[in-house]
Amino acid sequence: MYHILFLALKFLIERKRQTFVSIVGVGIGVAAFIVMASLMNGFQKYFVEQAIDLNAHITLKTKPEDIPDRILKIYYGDKIIPVILGSKPPEKKDKITDYKFIIEKYSNNPDILGVAPHLVSQGILKYGTVEKSGSLIGIDPNLERKASVIDKFIENKRLDVLLADENSIIIGKLLAKDLGIYETGKKVILTTPNGNTHLFKVVDFFNSGITNLDQTRVYLNLRTLQTMLQRPNEVNELIFKIKDVNKAERLAKLISQETGYYTESWQLAYKNFLQLFKIQNYITYMIVFAILVVSAFGIFNIIMMTVMEKKKDIAILKTVGYEDDEIIKIFTFQGVIIGFFGYIIGAILGYSIQEWLSSLRIDVEGLIRAKGFILDRSILYFVYGFVFSMFFSILASFYPSYKASKLNPVDIFRSGG
Repeated sequence: MYHILFLALKFLIERKRQTFVSIVGVGIGVAAFIVMASLMNGFQKYFVEQAIDLNAHITLKTKPEDIPDRILKIYYGDKIIPVILGSKPPEKKDKITDYKFIIEKYSNNPDILGVAPHLVSQGILKYGTVEKSGSLIGIDPNLERKASVIDKFIENKRLDVLLADENSIIIGKLLAKDLGIYETGKKVILTTPNGNTHLFKVVDFFNSGITNLDQTRVYLNLRTLQTMLQRPNEVNELIFKIKDVNKAERLAKLISQETGYYTESWQLAYKNFLQLFKIQNYITYMIVFAILVVSAFGIFNIIMMTVMEKKKDIAILKTVGYEDDEIIKIFTFQGVIIGFFGYIIGAILGYSIQEWLSSLRIDVEGLIRAKGFILDRSILYFVYGFVFSMFFSILASFYPSYKASKLNPVDIFRSGG
């Protein structure tokens, strides 16, 4: 075995420049995979974790009704005459009548950690001359803590103030910025859809890192919002926190069957984003695959050229007793050596780029907000990089190795090598 490895190394060293280029090609492919997978999966995991924490594992609410087609088509000869039956959509009963019974029932379920009521509506906040719309959520802070991790996103941890002071309010960090509010204690006027207005004091800020939520979220006491909306003792949404988030869809169907209300798991709520993440992953793997294929062609080329140039040496090896499988091993080992050293370079380069990216402090603001790149530093990416580099390297070296093993020494010596 040692003599086979010695010959493989000798043939590679004789073509230093081509060997180096092939090793670098494999290294770039491995580094690209490690960095891109780390970036993509880091972003995706962060978004999913935030989404799960912020929007409940399961949401129970009134069933969204389809608006019937209110345009009747009347056929008059060859003409079609549209007749509008009515422009006003049907009244929607937006309330959960037996919500206290549901909370009590599922609070004892071992798979469910907590249930909390919400009264959700829209409103307009005014500070000075600036007006901004917001999503109003009336909550019971004690129950909310059991059904979510809201304290994680409240900057000054003053959620309990909503219980002590019903004139207090917590607004999204970006919504506050849009209004011109940069510190707590400021007073805003809230107007609800039914025309009621009330003066509230901003006691804290909601800062999740999800741009869309931080621009719209407004939390206030459940009873206060019920009074403003003239909906005493009413809620229109229940949120559930469960032990295993992967069971959300199954439990959502079960709760819907038992209560008769519409339920939505976090997977369904973020279905579009999850599909987008799949497309991102496909693109990442396609790019890395293309880089590794190009590297494989480089390995194929260098080994094929070595075979063509070393015909006489191969003939001599066969003459002194080397079998076909040993010739295959000599040239296959060249691919293994290129793949291995390419992986080493790629792993070092990938790790270095990860360290560099993690050290950057830049404001990333879009779908999410962060102070720099979000990386998933999993060791699995290095393992996959090793597998990919060895697979493509061995695959690229196999055909030239096979061709070398089939060379006939007699024909080579007759032709003069």
